[in-house]
Amino acid sequence: MACFFGPLLALYTVAAHRPPRIAVVCAACAIAVWGYGGLVGHSPSMAVVLGQALLYCSVLVRFGTLTRHSAELTRRLREEQTERARRAVADERGRIARELHDVVAHHMSVISVQAGLARFVFDSDPAKARGALGTIADSSGEALEELRRMLQLLREEDPRAPDGAPMPTLARLAELVDRVRAGGVPVEPAVEGTPRPLAPGVELCAYRVVQEALTNVLKHAGRAQARVVLGYGQHELTVSVTDDGEGVIPDTVPTGTGHGLIGMRERAKLYGGTLSLGPRAGGGFAVEPALPTSASATWRGDDRTR
Repeated sequence: MACFFGPLLALYTVAAHRPPRIAVVCAACAIAVWGYGGLVGHSPSMAVVLGQALLYCSVLVRFGTLTRHSAELTRRLREEQTERARRAVADERGRIARELHDVVAHHMSVISVQAGLARFVFDSDPAKARGALGTIADSSGEALEELRRMLQLLREEDPRAPDGAPMPTLARLAELVDRVRAGGVPVEPAVEGTPRPLAPGVELCAYRVVQEALTNVLKHAGRAQARVVLGYGQHELTVSVTDDGEGVIPDTVPTGTGHGLIGMRERAKLYGGTLSLGPRAGGGFAVEPALPTSASATWRGDDRTR
């Protein structure tokens, strides 16, 4: 029987990678060879030899077929997950495009009409021209304010936040950390480098990524400790959210607003940044975005420039 280990292994391999009809033909050949071996070796009981051949070959074909089905199912699941991720990204980008249209279209139309009116009556009716210029100033101010809130509008607001709450900034990161601590996860915040002014959208992006990452720690990391580090480099802001929990957060987990880690990637990509995430070598999970900063950013409510 020892000489049949190789053919049996080959039969299992065929059943695991080829259609059932091919595996059955190979099994029949193996049974025939096994029976021929029994005849040549003058086996005292051909029934036992053929029974063994039929049993071993049937079991190997069965297990090989199950392995092939499992591999096919895994492949299909990966394709479905990839397609869901692609649709989520497409939906996110479509929503960004719709929000940009809603924010810009009305105000730009008003500005265009009023600018044409002001030019037409600039000499004949200075008062009307000044009124048109005032409308342009008001519309452009409203458009800029709405553009600053664009990312907030792209996502559903935090249900725990009060109505009309201001757009989150990194200055409010301590409040977020306190809420996570209250949820049972110790969080250690840290800052590397010298804090400096950032563009409002960059601050919002960093805040939302930290919020999503800490929410994932609460939901999936079990008993864990987290660490949040803001790193102010010369040309970029780096954020590191790590935990030492045992949970591994899959990319397809729908968290927060429903897009989970896909939403983090899209936020970072929107500002020309990158996002690195995955299990840590020593255990736990790490989310580490890097966002380019704006040299012309200013502190909110402050006249100092960077």
